[in-house]
Amino acid sequence: MNKESLHSTSDEGEKVDRPGRQFYIPSQIVDEFGEKGRDHLDKPFRAQLLLALTAGSFMTFGAIFSILLATGVEVKGIYHLLSGLGFAAGYAMVFISGSVLFTEINVLLPSYLFNKSGLMKVNIYKFWASAYVGNILGAFIVAVLIQMSGSLSSSFYTELSMYLDHKMKFMDRGVVGWFQVLVSGILANWLIGMAAFLTTAARDITGKFLGTMLPVILFVAGNFQHSAANMGYFSMGFLSSDQYTWYEYIFLNLLPASIGNLIGGGILVSLLFSYAYKEDIQTLEKSNS
Repeated sequence: MNKESLHSTSDEGEKVDRPGRQFYIPSQIVDEFGEKGRDHLDKPFRAQLLLALTAGSFMTFGAIFSILLATGVEVKGIYHLLSGLGFAAGYAMVFISGSVLFTEINVLLPSYLFNKSGLMKVNIYKFWASAYVGNILGAFIVAVLIQMSGSLSSSFYTELSMYLDHKMKFMDRGVVGWFQVLVSGILANWLIGMAAFLTTAARDITGKFLGTMLPVILFVAGNFQHSAANMGYFSMGFLSSDQYTWYEYIFLNLLPASIGNLIGGGILVSLLFSYAYKEDIQTLEKSNS
């Protein structure tokens, strides 16, 4: 059967063309995750690092856009909506450009490991680490350039301070707060994994944008701790004020959030769907071989 259209026969014996699906089914999406993970690994290291730097830079752009759109908005629902839309711009640039974002490869690489390869691949874990470092450097470099440009107004920095307080509110709760950030990170990357899922499902650019926006708006509104997003906010905060120290940003937020992100993306998206659609994926691979 043609994948793009379905054919049936009318009473008069004439073939009737019916349009095919406008999205990929879940087994195709998970299989595509594995293919994307392999594509990332096949790139030379310089390309991997450049794409990680680029993804990190988009996180800082998304962070400032989320603040700029929501500044001065008093109605909470509209505030969260605009803030989420702003950050969705950063994620859309990541997904469409093929940049290497730590929280996205938390979904792609486990899918590759579960469906295409084995777990003992040292180069995979080196790539994972380089993506994380590249994202931090990319976010910080863009923050430096933005500060040097002097483009943002004082109202932006007032709003940024409120964002940082919101992100760092857990640090006053000690060990309990650290684990709350971890759990919040699980939720955040579960949602970003579903953003990748919906974006991969879409077969046109409009669908990809919509698939990106909805989960991103939800994680921003819920203040779920997403390490890559926080790299953008924290880079701007570190350069513009002494509100928090670098080790507070890293050890009291980014570290537990990153652990949670690994769990949320790797287990609740990649492993869950890989296991649920295991037979379908194997059938799909046989038909493609």
